[in-house]
Amino acid sequence: MEGLIQTRGILSLPAKPTGARTLLLQPSHALKQRLSTRSLPPLSISSNGHSKFQSFHKISISNKERNRGFICKAEAAAATAGEGDSTALTPKVFGVEVTTLKKIVPLGLMFFCILFNYTILRDTKDVLVVTAKGSSAEIIPFLKTWVNLPMAIGFMLLYTKLSNVLSKKALFYTVIVPFIAYFGAFGFIMYPLSNLIHPEALADKLLATLGPRFMGPLAIMRIWSFCLFYVMAELWGSVVVSVLFWGFANQITTVDEAKKFYPLFGLGANVALIFSGRTVKYFSNMRKNLGPGVDGWAVSLKAMMSIVVGMGLAICFLYWWVNRYVPLPTRSKKKKAKPQMGTMESLKFLVSSPYIRDLATLVVAYGISINLVEVTWKSKLKAQFPSPNEYSAFMGDFSTCTGIATFTMMLLSQYVFDKYGWGVAAKITPTVLLVTGVAFFSLILFGGPFAPLVAKLGMTPLLAAVYVGALQNIFSKSAKYSLFDPCKEMAYIPLDEDTKVKGKAAIDVVCNPLGKSGGALIQQFMILTFGSLASSTPYLGVILLGIVTAWLAAAKSLEGQFNTLMSEEELEKEMERASSLKIPVVSQEDAAPGESTSQLPEKSAPTSI
Repeated sequence: MEGLIQTRGILSLPAKPTGARTLLLQPSHALKQRLSTRSLPPLSISSNGHSKFQSFHKISISNKERNRGFICKAEAAAATAGEGDSTALTPKVFGVEVTTLKKIVPLGLMFFCILFNYTILRDTKDVLVVTAKGSSAEIIPFLKTWVNLPMAIGFMLLYTKLSNVLSKKALFYTVIVPFIAYFGAFGFIMYPLSNLIHPEALADKLLATLGPRFMGPLAIMRIWSFCLFYVMAELWGSVVVSVLFWGFANQITTVDEAKKFYPLFGLGANVALIFSGRTVKYFSNMRKNLGPGVDGWAVSLKAMMSIVVGMGLAICFLYWWVNRYVPLPTRSKKKKAKPQMGTMESLKFLVSSPYIRDLATLVVAYGISINLVEVTWKSKLKAQFPSPNEYSAFMGDFSTCTGIATFTMMLLSQYVFDKYGWGVAAKITPTVLLVTGVAFFSLILFGGPFAPLVAKLGMTPLLAAVYVGALQNIFSKSAKYSLFDPCKEMAYIPLDEDTKVKGKAAIDVVCNPLGKSGGALIQQFMILTFGSLASSTPYLGVILLGIVTAWLAAAKSLEGQFNTLMSEEELEKEMERASSLKIPVVSQEDAAPGESTSQLPEKSAPTSI
């Protein structure tokens, strides 16, 4: 049967097409209007309204039929028109669908409350364990390794068990309510009774027997309730933020919504950091307005824990409201197989791939470097601000400045990526950490020569070291959040699917814990070897220099591999686009009489005009 086209909606494919079928289509009014204004290639129409496809090289159409007819990909055009009509009827506010806003606004408020609490808890936990009697910053490496890590592992095992027997809603409340209850109980019950429940006499006896180099491990027993608060505050960051919030957000949002709104959550996080830092500063200064003999830190702690409890209840309410009034998107029931890699399998995979090995070096180097500087800085911070209220007030200012710096860096990060590329962006974080780290350790090790200079600025070498260390932490963390994390995630993009999935699993299993605990293990070794953190400072400075140098070398190596893979991927995309562009023609036997067939391919191909 010859290929025919009815100008009022019947579309026929070329003569003798393989597997082609005649399709019927009723165009929508919007589609007719859109296609009637397009410049279409001319198509010859016979007087009876029918057309024979002799060749796709010479096609003509009358102006009358152009206004009445349409030519399109049948199903795709109809679906697009239908979607356009339905989308236009969807209610919107500021260009965003109302159903989307009902999800995104509560999620944004939840994220704000969670991170507001996390900033208060993070600042408070440091004040408790560093300024407590019989303790110092030397407790932090031991606390992270021997208390925080085991409890995190135990919690995740318990969470896995509960997830098998509880619904998602019940699991959310079962996890977050104990956190809220504990922080409220700590502020109003445990801290006021700390002098009664802490075994200080036993700790003093053991310290006299073992020596001062064991002050860090013994301090964990001496102030066990403060250490428990430290761990619960750390778990709030990893469990409530990473597991509960992002798990819930991924459950109720679509991929398109996530691409559009997830970056805004990052900016909102830094807004929460700014406001919570001001809150910590305000309540830490309450001591100035209290009478003599009043424990100002206890009063401040009660006020801040009351805010934490209130924010926690607000999180629960928002979670209930979303589940009650927001419809969840439909998901495919087909589950993708996830790579289950043990520690040894992850190590083998890391060693076998140079690309993944360099990426792993970046992750481990950041974790070790930031820990080496941060603990040393907090030891100087205690020396400068021994009072809990003064220490907490300074940490409030520190959190506010970190939020402002990170917010600014996030706005500038897009310019850095566009102007200078991935390589420069990946090297900024180690460069910032190296420069500020050298300045910080120089003030500590060579404070004497710098004393006249800093005295002209109205500071002591100790205070100057505290400020430089604060700047080092602020700039390092803002660079990490705005540049290092995006660079790390972008590095996975050009990898093939197998390497991408296995590489990320390997880095999550090995490198993240190794980076976090590696610095703590180095500091523990130095403290037990040289007797104190202050005595080991010169060696920590040398170790930091070596680690950042290896970090920069890995970033340079990874830059070349990343650019090569991205070029190959772009070339493949261009080749795919080129191969998809085919000139549709009919077979030689169907060519018009007298038309040359030397330029015609051997086979006929269907077309969409």
